[in-house]
Amino acid sequence: LAAGLGAERCEIYTDVEGIYTADPRVVPEAQKLNEIGFDEMLELASYGAKMHPRSIELGAVYDVPILVSSSMHNKPGTLIHGGTNMEVRDKVRGVAYDLDVAKITIHRVPDRPGIAAMIFEPLAEVGVSVDTIVQNASVERLTDLTFTVSRNDVSRALEVVRPVAEKINAAECLSATGLAKVSIVGSGMQDAPGYASRMFRALADADINIDVITTSEIRITCVIDACNAKNATQAIHSAFLVESAE
Repeated sequence: LAAGLGAERCEIYTDVEGIYTADPRVVPEAQKLNEIGFDEMLELASYGAKMHPRSIELGAVYDVPILVSSSMHNKPGTLIHGGTNMEVRDKVRGVAYDLDVAKITIHRVPDRPGIAAMIFEPLAEVGVSVDTIVQNASVERLTDLTFTVSRNDVSRALEVVRPVAEKINAAECLSATGLAKVSIVGSGMQDAPGYASRMFRALADADINIDVITTSEIRITCVIDACNAKNATQAIHSAFLVESAE
């Protein structure tokens, strides 16, 4: 609507004062951000922050800034935009977690052209959305392939994938639920080293095992046991000292 009407910006008034460096219900010391870029917010929303990713995509496509503010308190909110003053910061901007995670692993998949298409095309045809995909290095032209889906989709995904696994002579197809994703996001991560190691150290010090790791240019995500999601979020938030909204 804002884009169609040519509005200066879209303002969303809700039960929170803006976008925080983490879920304040989990991390009491989380701070509200005054502003955040579209790319950073899209990553946070896609990996657990309570805002629909499509709204961020539309704001970015039509260059419509989005203000998220409180409907109950007269306080400044958070402006989501792509303005030129969004300088790259050498820091993590936010920590998000997502509890809607299940994992499927196909063991000893033949390493040859077309196999990935045989596995993922049928999933797309039945409307199963796949998120994280990890393929191990090939040994004797066999590899293990792991991917994540939402918990509600795991049964339907297995119904599709198991016949394919048999057809390609893979060893077995296993699933696991009770998982979560915890992510750090920040545009400053593109050109600075040490973020991954610090995140892994924070999880290790909290005695939290990492199952799967995936990254983008501005995000690092670890799949862990769901029971550890809140502790992991707290540990990572403390490790990166996201104490200033700036």
